[in-house]
Amino acid sequence: MRHEFSVFKKLDSPRKVQCFIDSLPINFEKKSETCRSPLMVLRSGEAHCAEGAMLAAAIFWYHGERPLLLDLKVAKRRGDVDHVVTLFKEGGRWGAISKTNHAVLRYRDPVYKTIRELALSYFNEYFVLDNGLKTLRSYSAPFSLLSWDDSWLTVQYDLWDIMNDLDGSRHFDVMEKSAVRRLRPADTIEIQAGQIAQWSEKTE
Repeated sequence: MRHEFSVFKKLDSPRKVQCFIDSLPINFEKKSETCRSPLMVLRSGEAHCAEGAMLAAAIFWYHGERPLLLDLKVAKRRGDVDHVVTLFKEGGRWGAISKTNHAVLRYRDPVYKTIRELALSYFNEYFVLDNGLKTLRSYSAPFSLLSWDDSWLTVQYDLWDIMNDLDGSRHFDVMEKSAVRRLRPADTIEIQAGQIAQWSEKTE
């Protein structure tokens, strides 16, 4: 186990963490939905957004930073899914590590004064890939994994309890409900760009 976590030592900057997270193939959950611990992600060699976020948080914790997640919630019944990123802070500004398979919703440099600024930086990119409808509706307060004992790093069962806790944590609306009808869908070229995938399920 110590050997498996030894990779953390060289991942001593957000840029390196993001490159490492990017190098992991996407977990397409072919057999069933998963929410693997960082250890199980390392052993499987793949991750989806929440698994990548918790692994990145574990790496930051190893280097003495707080393991913080940010939940981005979408409008229900719109054909889109929530996204989870890892927060970090440099020079007093917020950035985010993001595991995604598409050209959007990716890494954020630490240039944002507030969590709201960072969350809103995802707004125009957060759309349904089929029709361009913009779906981001709320974002969580920074969610600290320090409120959980450190078993989340190594357990062999899925961490649904943590995800449920994150989902039920305090969230803030992106906009008033009346503003939704004024949203303009993404352009065709944006949709096409958003459909570019880093990993193909056919090759997994």
